[in-house]
Amino acid sequence: MSKKFGARTILVTGGLGMIGAHAARALADLGHRVVVTAHRRTGVPSFLAGRVSVESLDVTDRAAFLALADRHEISDIVHLAGSVPGTDPLPYLRTDTTGLLNALDAARARGVRRFAVASSLGVYVGCSEIPWHEGLALSPAGLPHLIVAFKKAVEPLTTHALRDSGVEPVVLRIGSVWGPLMDPESPFNHVPPYLSAVRRGDRPRPLHADDGGDWCYAPDAGRAIALLTTAQTLRHTIYNVSGGRPFTNREFVDAVQAAMPGQRLDLLPGRQAGAGANPYLDTSRLSHDTGFSPAFDLAAAVADYVAWRAVNPR
Repeated sequence: MSKKFGARTILVTGGLGMIGAHAARALADLGHRVVVTAHRRTGVPSFLAGRVSVESLDVTDRAAFLALADRHEISDIVHLAGSVPGTDPLPYLRTDTTGLLNALDAARARGVRRFAVASSLGVYVGCSEIPWHEGLALSPAGLPHLIVAFKKAVEPLTTHALRDSGVEPVVLRIGSVWGPLMDPESPFNHVPPYLSAVRRGDRPRPLHADDGGDWCYAPDAGRAIALLTTAQTLRHTIYNVSGGRPFTNREFVDAVQAAMPGQRLDLLPGRQAGAGANPYLDTSRLSHDTGFSPAFDLAAAVADYVAWRAVNPR
């Protein structure tokens, strides 16, 4: 397992979003000074209060980005800021590409040690080999969402931009993360909306028992990102970030009933798409180079999230 450098000043863009906030907490837990940026979101979660510096930043403002990196003497950057597409894809692509280029510009100008950037497990769509590992040749098949298409483009843009710069790129192929701070009605992961329905006393739509996937609890994802950002040495550029095992809806419903006894939760038999295996991310690179292992199994994650939502709106 790699040792960490001493305390550093690490910038986390999008640091008040779900993944960013948990990464910031994990970095602070490791003893680093953390600066998080926010644009439209201003609420600081309780677990970050008094532990990080919060800067308002529009990542499309190059001059402001460079000034912030200099003002705080940033040593590493974790770029997680992103927007949500509307009906016209061009404004989304323009905004997020500009933000990425400004982050890369700041990394090069400041001479940071490491630049970690969010990609997605969605880049593996079309790959038939399971588990999905970083050495797979990515399929040219159509991608399921504009965000995934952009994240796939982020990978070569980042590695080419930092070539021969002295800044080490780390591409984070992040799994399906859920947990505290996620939109309770998110369309990207069915776990929070399902739990929201149960909390309201509604009967959630029955799930197919054997369907499932790679669901990573947000505190675990944040800790994995922190370890990749602070490891003394890394052997690779691309890392899967997740728990490293698939969960089924049957296991999920069992965990919900354990955390919220007395619920009647129905399951449909089998898999919606018929026989087959649920894809998940191979995290052996992550584990080998950082010593990461998940702190939460599914039952512990559901119980923790139910307790969190009892006193927090999201």
